[in-house]
Amino acid sequence: MTGLAHLALSDFRSYADLALPVDAPLIALAGENGAGKTNILEAISLLSPGRGLRRAEFADMARSGAGGGFAVSVRLADDTQIGLGLGEPDETGRRSRNQRINGAPSSSLNAVSEHVRVVWLTPEQDGLFRGSAGDRRRFLDRLVLAIDAEHGARVTALERALRDRNRILDERPHDAGWLDAIERQVAELGVAVAAARAEAVTRLGALIEETRDDTSPFPWAMLALEGELDRLVAALAAVDAEDAYQALLKQNRPRDKAAGRTLIGAQATDLKVRHGPKDIAAEQGSTGEQKALLVGLVLAHARLVAAMSRLAPIVLMDEIAAHFDPRRRTALYEALGELGCQVWMTGADEGLFRDLPAGSARLVVTPGRADRLA
Repeated sequence: MTGLAHLALSDFRSYADLALPVDAPLIALAGENGAGKTNILEAISLLSPGRGLRRAEFADMARSGAGGGFAVSVRLADDTQIGLGLGEPDETGRRSRNQRINGAPSSSLNAVSEHVRVVWLTPEQDGLFRGSAGDRRRFLDRLVLAIDAEHGARVTALERALRDRNRILDERPHDAGWLDAIERQVAELGVAVAAARAEAVTRLGALIEETRDDTSPFPWAMLALEGELDRLVAALAAVDAEDAYQALLKQNRPRDKAAGRTLIGAQATDLKVRHGPKDIAAEQGSTGEQKALLVGLVLAHARLVAAMSRLAPIVLMDEIAAHFDPRRRTALYEALGELGCQVWMTGADEGLFRDLPAGSARLVVTPGRADRLA
């Protein structure tokens, strides 16, 4: 098993000082709402590129009244030491994000991905299939980021280029030279983002097809990308897709100026999901079916991450068991046990975790503490 062997928090969220040894593949954190269960998962999620499962600013993670800095330190099962947090303020009062691997400073935010990968499922994702396309794009980009650590930088660069194009269209719509230049950049970045998404969806779909089980309580999913740029990327070589997309951007300048945004591109992609065994759109399923489908998708993604990175990811599942009946809950624990990953779960009632397999760890979380159950 890969995963954490030890987790330590200092002035992180509700924890002034927490030292938590870990010796189990499945770890359940039980406690009342507000006790700090999700804070522990959030700290672990910072081992992944980005801002963690809450998508919060680092400054907001520091414990209130503690001075503004915090530290998260882990020891992996292979004894790799990773530390990150916010350091002391500089002369302007600004705090920088610090990161160390085996005691040495690391300037690359993606370097941690060489040692550990993290995937997660939170209650905010429960309405994913009936929610907005933007929510599904963020979910999709998180899937891609777990197997391609550079994806986040490409998405950020694309967002910046799109803002620049929108500003030029608004302020200098007849400046063809500037628009040609920024649209070339948007085309290159947009095709790169769309291609990375397409590859991830293709690989995940192939893995799902190979391992599908129509009798599983966590049904398999069919995935597809929907958008004009996605159709270009599927039909053309990358350089041709870039040229075709740039031509579309130029053609649509008047429409985009009127809308105040770029209407065609990777920023308009939607991830379409179907319930495989029933062959219905995911959003047409019941609330329980959608939750089970989402869990099945996350489990498949964890297997894909392990296959592609050769690192079994840490899986974080916040409030995962509360809405499942006992049969499906037992099946969930069996599936998680077979995954070969370290899994961290939370729930308000410790009774939800009584059926965890032997060798699992159950902890009771109270404000500022996490204590092992006998």
